[in-house]
Amino acid sequence: MSHILIKNVHTIDNNIVSIGVKEDKIAFIGQDVPTGFTIEHTIDGKDKLAVPGMVNTHTHAAMTLFRSYADDMDLMDWLQNKIWPAEAKLQADDVYWGTMLSVAEMLRSGTTTFADMYFFMDEVARVVDETGIRSVLSRGLTGGDDSDGKSIAENKDFYKNWQGKADGRITVMFGPHAPYTCSQKFLEEVINAAADVGAPLHMHLSETKGEVAECLAKHGKTPIAYMDSIGLFSLPTIAAHCTFATSEEICIMKEKNVSVAHNPQSNLKLASGVAPVPEMLKAGIVVGLGTDGASSNNNLDMLEEVRLAAMAHKAIANDPKLVNAREAFDMATVQGAQALRLTGLGVLRADAKADIVLYDMTKPHWYPRFDLCQMLVYAAQSADVHTVLVNGKILLDAGKLTTIDEEKVKYEAEARAKKLTGYKG
Repeated sequence: MSHILIKNVHTIDNNIVSIGVKEDKIAFIGQDVPTGFTIEHTIDGKDKLAVPGMVNTHTHAAMTLFRSYADDMDLMDWLQNKIWPAEAKLQADDVYWGTMLSVAEMLRSGTTTFADMYFFMDEVARVVDETGIRSVLSRGLTGGDDSDGKSIAENKDFYKNWQGKADGRITVMFGPHAPYTCSQKFLEEVINAAADVGAPLHMHLSETKGEVAECLAKHGKTPIAYMDSIGLFSLPTIAAHCTFATSEEICIMKEKNVSVAHNPQSNLKLASGVAPVPEMLKAGIVVGLGTDGASSNNNLDMLEEVRLAAMAHKAIANDPKLVNAREAFDMATVQGAQALRLTGLGVLRADAKADIVLYDMTKPHWYPRFDLCQMLVYAAQSADVHTVLVNGKILLDAGKLTTIDEEKVKYEAEARAKKLTGYKG
């Protein structure tokens, strides 16, 4: 179906409109259907809210396989003693099914684009191609001075093989993991390789106090200042977390056009801290929202990230005006798209990509209806997601996934997770 009409649907600005979809784009939004618009399929928008699909700016999708395996730990203990040993056993098929589970979860909760950094990225790209979701993908890169460059070569090959593929739904970045897993020499090789093909960078930065202390001790600079000093920000960069970004580093990020993937749930669960998002927004930095891996966060529900983004800073600063509902929602949509350097996403307007989510507003928590943006951010549930379109194709139809065999995905993910962790229960 290349011509779809969503009729009489509410928008976040409290209007009731019809939305026309032609192939992969929004053809019109308005009260009337333009003459000559061919309708092949109609979706009744009565008591539904239409919003842009949410953009998850930072994930490790296949880590859904480790959900509930290692909770209530700090980051480095969690990584070194639980996650990294389990990840050492990963095979390509494990990543395929773990990612498929994540995509099913994301589509069901209104996410239409995700940025992923992990291993066996050809398998992740296969999932994206098969399911119809949109993605920004990078191979996680770690290495020291003695690195043989194999992982960097893999990322270059991945770029050549997948950039712009799946009907343009796949964008490829390079993914240097973090300052504590990459030597300066290795990072310089990553920068040069990404520059060779014209790819942006996606990296964890300033996530924990321990990372900052280690970077200061080893390099005499905080993580963001250190990356600036070696030229990382000469390329378009999205920095994940930035929990302990200083005012000086915020100035660096603004000057170098570094965008931020804010991960409030993960940072809170791992007791990493709360990023200075109000200061970043005030400085004019583009801030998107991410879920991180489900194993560090419990779920991939972007609506929860929006809610936390709108609430956490109010409590910390004792200021109810900080990060209002619309600002938080924009971080999950239009700013998320901008953070990933994607155009025509995160908005509902003519000629934008037809990545659209419809929420069912018939449940009790949608009443009374005053401000629909505030209702969505503070009262809605991901279970309210009714219909999801990506690139003009219906991927969730009245609550049913159209491109994913959900029962098979759950079976495969359960079996592989227990194999990887040695769980016998």
